[in-house]
Amino acid sequence: MSKRPTIKDLAEAAGVSSATVDRVINSRSSVRRATVERVLLAADQIGYHAAGLLRLRADEALPRRRVCFLMQRSVDPFYQRLGKALTDACQYSANIKLDPELIYMDEVSPSYIAAKLRKAAEFDAIALVTLDHSLITREIESLYQQGVPVLCLLSDISTEQYSGFIGWDSHKVGRTAAWTIHHLCHKPGKVGILLGSHRYLGQQRAETSFINYFREQGESFTLLPSVLNLDDDRLAAESVSELLSQHPDLVGIYSAGGGSRGMIETLRQEASEHNIICVCNELTDHSRLALRDGIIHLAIGTPIERVAGQAVKRLQSALAARELPPPIEIHLPAELYISENI
Repeated sequence: MSKRPTIKDLAEAAGVSSATVDRVINSRSSVRRATVERVLLAADQIGYHAAGLLRLRADEALPRRRVCFLMQRSVDPFYQRLGKALTDACQYSANIKLDPELIYMDEVSPSYIAAKLRKAAEFDAIALVTLDHSLITREIESLYQQGVPVLCLLSDISTEQYSGFIGWDSHKVGRTAAWTIHHLCHKPGKVGILLGSHRYLGQQRAETSFINYFREQGESFTLLPSVLNLDDDRLAAESVSELLSQHPDLVGIYSAGGGSRGMIETLRQEASEHNIICVCNELTDHSRLALRDGIIHLAIGTPIERVAGQAVKRLQSALAARELPPPIEIHLPAELYISENI
């Protein structure tokens, strides 16, 4: 029977003194968080019998802060995944322990979101998905001036008084969608664009980049005016049905926002005789099946776990600072899905 690891063994594995390990175990005096993490990692690696208790005591010694995550549409699987990823990321301690609260906003009007932000002022930090609107921006700026870090996820806003933005690179996303349609279409024709709202700056920038690509590379194609669907499946379905009936020479559709499920259902029912190249956002149960069946040709996905990890890291850093740091923008590469890699 092997000997159970001792404090001396743990100290040697962590590269610290036995006295330091004793201070970590008993919380007798402050130890740098990086050193604590080394001891915790070593405890796991050598099978130290009190590794679980050690981590629990280390976490209890951290200052705790409450953070609010304001997500949209509680019934949307994408936002459910993002919300879970954010709360899961808070489990990993840095210099501050975050206690998350996940709140869904099933209405996306500016006044509703602004009211949610006012109510969230009781939290120490906030991250949210939001429109770009003066009512919302005013609330975010007010919170920031009170010392509350506010981080925008997925889509940016028009202000410098916030903690920054984390999401994908909308410029590259739009051009990737355009490149796909341009190269997969067997002949030039009309291309439709579906958009949730220009109030989402991420969607607006993706749309602009999509259009600019065709101005530069695909002059033989005709881009139809963008159709707004408020990221609603029913409106998206109706929009696609109208595009199909009014434009028999339609060769491509780019959905730059939500509503992909409605678009896919209409394409499945009404576009069986057409060879339409279609690009949408996010890999869902519906888009996965549509990719397999050749209805969708590319799904551009948000790197959800990376967004969540970067968001939590940024909030912890802002809360640990003596004063709020200037805003940052983190543009992460999108995930690309085709029928052959799902």
